[in-house]
Amino acid sequence: ETTLMDSLKEKHRVTWASGDYPAVADRLVTELAETAVRAADLGPGRSVLDVACGSGNATLPAARTGAQVTGLDLTPELLHEARRRADAAGVELELVEGDAERLPFADGRFDRVLSVVGVQFAPRHEAAAAELARVCRPGGLIVLCNWTPEGFIGRFFKTMSPYLPAPPSFASPPPRWGDEAHVRELFSGTGVALDFERRTTDFRHDSASSFVDFMATSYGPLLKAREALDPQGRWEALREELVALADGLDQGGAGGLSVPSEYLVVTGRRG
Repeated sequence: ETTLMDSLKEKHRVTWASGDYPAVADRLVTELAETAVRAADLGPGRSVLDVACGSGNATLPAARTGAQVTGLDLTPELLHEARRRADAAGVELELVEGDAERLPFADGRFDRVLSVVGVQFAPRHEAAAAELARVCRPGGLIVLCNWTPEGFIGRFFKTMSPYLPAPPSFASPPPRWGDEAHVRELFSGTGVALDFERRTTDFRHDSASSFVDFMATSYGPLLKAREALDPQGRWEALREELVALADGLDQGGAGGLSVPSEYLVVTGRRG
């Protein structure tokens, strides 16, 4: 399993470095990051860890509250972009390359632990949840925003799934982190008391097809799927299914595409 795990992590790293995830996150994740930062009740004197921070969507707004913020991600290219943005904004934060399933921090090190559609992509959910709980101090808060299985991104992944090789047996599907019962199970025995709230954010684009094309060039998981399927002559079929999914959920009328995408806000207080 170790070599399988290492090659899966390397694949994840390459996937999230491909395309232009910062552009995707700016368009789709900004509102979720604001939700998480508000829910975490940040400010001067608080120490904060943002797990799977990407290009800094939650890390930078967290640091602007005056909190001491550390962002961790598996993908150095995304950390490089987060650093560039922090420097441009004159914001101080620490950035660490590392793995959500093996956080390089002491027990109880942080007052607040955040992850915005990040930790849900770590393959072993139990390991990642145990680590989030471990590095949060007693009385501290864990705040997560995760795409739900029923929401647009959950359905987006479900549509992609039959076209792709099955993941290894130890890897759980990312959208399960958006399911309350699954998250309760992950944190059972960790001493973390959980609250849940479902919210939606609107994805806006010119049209369903232009949205899917944007994702196919910018969003690592879809870009990699397209690269694999194109030579097999199967990409067009998946593209059509994704366009139909977006069209079917479109509430934008003549004003272009507007698709509500559901996410779960998880607030956990460590006992």
